Parts: sequence; structure tokens; C-alpha cells
Amino acid sequence: MRPVIIDKVRIFDGTALLGPGAVEFADGVITRVQSEPAAASDASASADVIDGTGLTLLPGLIDAHTHVFGAESNLELALAFGVTTELDMFMGPPELTQALCTAAGERADLADMRSSGLVASAPGGHPGHAMPLLPTVAGPDEADAFVAARQAEGAHFIKIIVDDGANHGMSLPALDRATVTALADAARRRGLLTVAHVSAGWSARLALDSGVDTLTHLPLEAALDDAFVSRTADGKRAAIPTLAMLEASAPETSSRPRTGRSLAHDPRFVAYLPDHARAAIAEGHEGLCVEKESSEHHFTHALASVARLHRAGVPVLAGTDTNYRPDRACPVVHGASLHTELALLVEAGLTPAEALTAATSAPATHFGLSDRGVIAPGRRADLVLVEGDPTRDITRTRSIEAIWRGGIRFDREAYRERIAS
Repeated sequence: MRPVIIDKVRIFDGTALLGPGAVEFADGVITRVQSEPAAASDASASADVIDGTGLTLLPGLIDAHTHVFGAESNLELALAFGVTTELDMFMGPPELTQALCTAAGERADLADMRSSGLVASAPGGHPGHAMPLLPTVAGPDEADAFVAARQAEGAHFIKIIVDDGANHGMSLPALDRATVTALADAARRRGLLTVAHVSAGWSARLALDSGVDTLTHLPLEAALDDAFVSRTADGKRAAIPTLAMLEASAPETSSRPRTGRSLAHDPRFVAYLPDHARAAIAEGHEGLCVEKESSEHHFTHALASVARLHRAGVPVLAGTDTNYRPDRACPVVHGASLHTELALLVEAGLTPAEALTAATSAPATHFGLSDRGVIAPGRRADLVLVEGDPTRDITRTRSIEAIWRGGIRFDREAYRERIAS
């Protein structure tokens, strides 16, 4: 594989903007990063040199909360929009999850993937009430065996459901504090992170009290208070707000139309969205995290919570909670909706650069993906080249010029032609 040099390009390295400078990579690995343009003598005669004037190079984007459903097409769709790694938060059966993780690790035409595998939930609770074969955790005494089984199946982290079904119009059993604590402790002993799905303020407090490492979703009925935020920061926890999903699930108001719906008409995206994905973004209502609307639910509460968490120094990670597939019209779709998440993080108060960090180096650090998430020598050449400067205008991430996954350029135009046919 010929070395590639992207020259005269702005470089967002995962935390800060450098350059214009040059980045060189070969054999799937970044070999050189410099904050000044490369001299003509520096370029190997065998290297392919790309003029990056007016462009910005980003680390491959990481979506920290997805649901792949075993569909390779979802990972290809993700890659087409610059998402080079997805963290899947519930998938089964285990043999399918393992097979897809292996394939995603080996193929340059798919986003890479890590997965929790099967989730921990209460007997008869969410989502097990609709999945009778799903393993559940009846109490603290079953926590260690549950975590051991998931680790044996290849889980990269442990997902814990703390949800009473109220957002779906049901009253279901939920894991109690003792059981969630036992799950968190068992995972910690095995070197696995825990991620808690929380559905409301009570479940967020329970998860925090139980010692989980990561909270995903945020309450819609009220913003997190200062005491909760302070404890989250002091405990060195991280948050995956899934604002794209919360915006799609919360009641829409006349004063604030849904940002995510606009992707269906964005000329930078339309040609790269399969028809069913575009229709789902524009009109879909399946797979939302709230099915029973409440007058207390306001998306602005989630935005306020993100602002408070961020100000307190809690790592905020970009994750969409996409659970789209071609037969499921979820308006939050793989790849494309991460760009909605970035815009919503900025609306919540992060700077564009901080939002980019939330989708690159921050999730890589939190989930132990030490080979990616930053542009530095020795790291994977997962890269996205965009027009303009997204550290000034976050929507510039949508103006994609090129994508490399493990140093291999994704043929975006061939993908466009294929889905058009």
C-alpha cells in the first residue's frame, strides 16, 4: 500500500486544531504528523500526496451508543458518513455478535464495532418482557454469573438496563440498587466498563449510587440538579446523552423544530442515504426511547443537563442510540445522525471543538480504544477529510471529502451509485 500524505491541511487531532500541516500514513497506521506543510523533499516518490488546502482532517468519528442488529448494512451506512467505529449497546445472539465484530474488525468497507452483547435487566422488565429467551438478573447473587457469561461470549463492556417501562406506557419490574451495584462490582473485577441505560431521574440516581461507570440517556422530565452533577464529576463517571434520540422522542414544539429531521433534505447527505433511511429520518417514529408522551417531557431539560455535566468536567461522549434498520423506521440512523448529535452538543453549550472531542478522543479514552480517536504517529489511520473548518462551524462535518478506515479509502461514490440503483 502506497503511503499517503495529506498536505496543507488543518488538523483536528482529537483535542485541538493544528496547522495547516501534513499527515502521512502507510499500512493502516499514521506515521507522521507535522504542524507545518510538508517540504517537497519530505514526500517520498512513491507517496500519494493530497492537497488539503481549505480542508480539515479529523480522526474517524466514534458513535458511542448504537444498535446494529446484526446488519452489515448499518456498519456500511455508518462508514459512509465518517463513523469509523460504533459501540453497540445490545445485540444477540452471542454467536452473531461475535461474528459481526470479527468481520467489522477485518473489513475496510464497514465501520469497526465493539458490543456489550446481551444486556442485564430484571425478569419481566424492559426489554425482557418482549424477549422471553433473554437472560435476566433476579438479584445480586446472580450478578457475577451474568457478567462472567457475557465476558465469555466476548462482550467488550456490560450494559445494564434501569428502566420501569413508564416511557413506553407500562409498569415493569426494574433492577434494584443492590443488583446494579453487584453487576458494577462484578464487571469491575473483570476489567469491564459498565454502561447504565437510564430512563428518568430516579433511574439516573440509582445508577449513580450503584457505581456504574457510564450513564446513557438523560431525563426529559427535569434537568439534572447540581448535586447529581457534582457527584457524577467526583465519581469520574462519563455520560452519553444520546441527544439525537432524545430530541426525536420528546414532544416537538413550534419554537424548536427537530434538528434531526433536516438531514433528510440536506444536499450534502441526500445522495448517500438509502431511500428507506431518508424516509425514516423524515417521517419515522419507530424505535424511540419514549412512546408515551408526558407534559413534563421537554428536550430543553436534556440540553440543560448536558451543559451542567460539561461545565462540571464530566466527559460527555457523542452517541446517537440509533436503532435503525431497513425494516425499522427509526429516525435516528447510523452514521448520518451522529452529525445531528454533534450539532445538538454545540446547542447544549459545547464548543465545536469540544463536540468533536466528544466524538473522537473522549470515547476512545473512556472505552480503552487506545489505537484510535486521535491523529498521532502510531495510531490507526481512521480519518475523515471535510471541507471548511468544523471547529468554527460544526455542520462542516457534513461536507465530507474523503474517509479512510485503517488507511484504506472508502469509495463513497461507488456506495452512492450502488444505493441509487
